[in-house]
Amino acid sequence: MDNLLRLLNIMQVLRDPENGCPWDIQQTFASIVPYTIEEVYEVADAIDQQDIVQLKDELGDLLLQIVYYTQMAKEQNLFDLEDVAANICDKLVRRHPHVFDKQNSENKDWANESWEKIKQQERSEKADETSVSLLSDIPVAMPQLLRAKKIQKRVSSVGFDWPDLSGVIEKVEEELNELKEVINTDNKQEALEEELGDLLFSVVNISRHIHVNAEDALRKGNIKFIKRFQYLEEQVRCEGKLIADYSLEELEQFWQQAKKVTQK
Repeated sequence: MDNLLRLLNIMQVLRDPENGCPWDIQQTFASIVPYTIEEVYEVADAIDQQDIVQLKDELGDLLLQIVYYTQMAKEQNLFDLEDVAANICDKLVRRHPHVFDKQNSENKDWANESWEKIKQQERSEKADETSVSLLSDIPVAMPQLLRAKKIQKRVSSVGFDWPDLSGVIEKVEEELNELKEVINTDNKQEALEEELGDLLFSVVNISRHIHVNAEDALRKGNIKFIKRFQYLEEQVRCEGKLIADYSLEELEQFWQQAKKVTQK
């Protein structure tokens, strides 16, 4: 814990109005949000790459973001890191009565059934009674695939969901047909965006029903595509040519080779 206190002291010095760093002093809650988002993705990338050394480094960068926010809040007499830690400790205990409450300690299945109920109760207590919505506190700024899943999971907790996967798949097919219809008849950007959005939302619903994280699946799909395209580029370089020198059919042959070479 000595180094955590050291980090808090360093941040306090960096933010000192007289002797601190000019850049650090002028930052606000809003101005460092992009850096926080970037650090989260860098943590995820280190995990994807199974790079433990890099993961330790990136977690440090992410911890810095938390310390940054709490230092700014402390300067405004809002809260400090101790308050943040106390809040999350209380929340974890409150949401795990099957662990911390001896009366519920025997019922481990209770956790999955009641987690969302507890969270919903917390949301209701926070919200104004005249404006309570099950979805009102879902962050707009979070990645939209994750946000779609959170919306779907939230409404599912009160019974608004397909009873099985077949209904979800039928919905995807329905949305795909509607998108095709707009492409063939309307082709206006607004209509295309609306129908494509409906399709993507439905695809995320499939991922939720089969217990696959859509954001993770897409990230892995991107990584796989990059590896295959890099293989294609290497084959083209070996022949001393440019990609533009090949027909689409020839490039497809390279692509099929890449799929075989880059299998798991």
